[in-house]
Amino acid sequence: MSETVLVLDFGSQYTQLIARRIREQRVYSVVYPFDTSVDKIRALAPKAIVLSGGPQSVYAEAAPICSREIFELGVPILGICYGMQLTAYLLDGKVEASSEREYGRAEIDVSASDSPLFADTPAHQRVWASHGDNILRQPAGFRTTASSTNAPIAAFESAARQCFGIQFHPEVTHSEAGTAIIRNFLFDIVHCTPSWDLGDYRKRKVEEIRATVGDRKVIAAVSGGVDSSVAAVLVAEAIGDQLTAIFVDNGVLRKNEAVQVMSRLSEGLGMHVVAVDGRQRFYDKLAGIEDPETKRKMIGNEFIAIFEEEAKRIAGAEFLVQGTLYPDVIESVSIKGPSAVIKTHHNVGGLPEKMGLKLIEPVRELFKDEVRQLGIEFGLEEEFVWRHPFPGPGLAVRILGEVTAARVEILQNADEIVIDEIRRAGLYREIAQAFAVLLPVRSVGVMGDERTYENVVAVRAVATTDFMTADWYRMPHDLLDLISRRIVNEVRGINRVVYDISSKPPSTIEWE
Repeated sequence: MSETVLVLDFGSQYTQLIARRIREQRVYSVVYPFDTSVDKIRALAPKAIVLSGGPQSVYAEAAPICSREIFELGVPILGICYGMQLTAYLLDGKVEASSEREYGRAEIDVSASDSPLFADTPAHQRVWASHGDNILRQPAGFRTTASSTNAPIAAFESAARQCFGIQFHPEVTHSEAGTAIIRNFLFDIVHCTPSWDLGDYRKRKVEEIRATVGDRKVIAAVSGGVDSSVAAVLVAEAIGDQLTAIFVDNGVLRKNEAVQVMSRLSEGLGMHVVAVDGRQRFYDKLAGIEDPETKRKMIGNEFIAIFEEEAKRIAGAEFLVQGTLYPDVIESVSIKGPSAVIKTHHNVGGLPEKMGLKLIEPVRELFKDEVRQLGIEFGLEEEFVWRHPFPGPGLAVRILGEVTAARVEILQNADEIVIDEIRRAGLYREIAQAFAVLLPVRSVGVMGDERTYENVVAVRAVATTDFMTADWYRMPHDLLDLISRRIVNEVRGINRVVYDISSKPPSTIEWE
């Protein structure tokens, strides 16, 4: 394994982003809860430790506090926002609640031109702040290196301790010198070697899977998405025909998805894939149901039933492949507590326990962008690897109201036009997610000389880097016009198209 930078999670919404930004510099990073024991940290032998931000005050009753011994481990430490305040608090500086919270865009002045953390960054720079406490006095042996209007001590450091603190988030794109600051910490202070390499990861995983599985059989659930596909391909590379992938067409996939999955995995990559046409079974279960949570449960339960039936036909299968990603792992050990609901397509509805299967999670150490890179390495087409996210319950949560075969077909056809025109315009990679939503309303229209009373479809497109917040995408009007005209003219059953201009928050990206 490459050198590791340990990120301790104190509850920041940006913790995963810190780890990703470090990996983008080809340095391996892992996230652990704030209360990880010092003995465990010693065993991990991190090259450096980053203390994440967090929403609490260090003086709050339930404030997450790490052991003071972390500062005696002799490895460089970077505290970000709450992490900086905690550093001051544990090392006998002085922290107090500010009368005014500094949140959002802010500006700092770097006062120490010789600070290695701020080397080759502007003396005056825009940053993204999110803190309520202020540091009134740094710990003994520290010096102030930057300040802002609301935070006289916006950054501090101790060369002797190799300990640094900043009252802003370098991991978000709003901090103009954020990447440079992260690079300075990793390479000039910690002296990391940029050696995290997906090719090495692939070889290591193949060896691990072969050693774990031996000559036994393995099954995988492939949804058609990138995560499950790459996980299955990685296992197939290791054990070949010992793997059987099961693909269930639940009737609420994208248009022609089932054909494309079989073509991609079975014909293109030579994987052994069993395809199950479960469309009618799912439509029967969804009949008359309008509540989105009930839809999700029905789809999840029926998938489990079908998968279990098919898996039992594979005699001697002892392992199940899941496309769990690192963010899911982080979420399950977050300081906020284990996730109440892990994505159904990642835990396959508890099947490992029910069927006595052992889990293989070959991409559980990777972030989404790394899985995509691995997919490209395996020869999966770029258009597929970079597809926009698709919900586990599929089009069922983009059809508001009852899900029927007829309504699915209408939405599939409209959605295909939206994506087709966005691709033609060269905007697909610029937009983080785009899709059509079939609304439970009908409107009057005129087509030819006749009055119509047909369905309304909404088009949704958002721009975001982390999906925690998202802004509605400013689609060119000519493109919207083209999408609208094509949908109304080509999709029987739709006579009106509207565009969603809601951001997240207050709205969510999906409608249900």
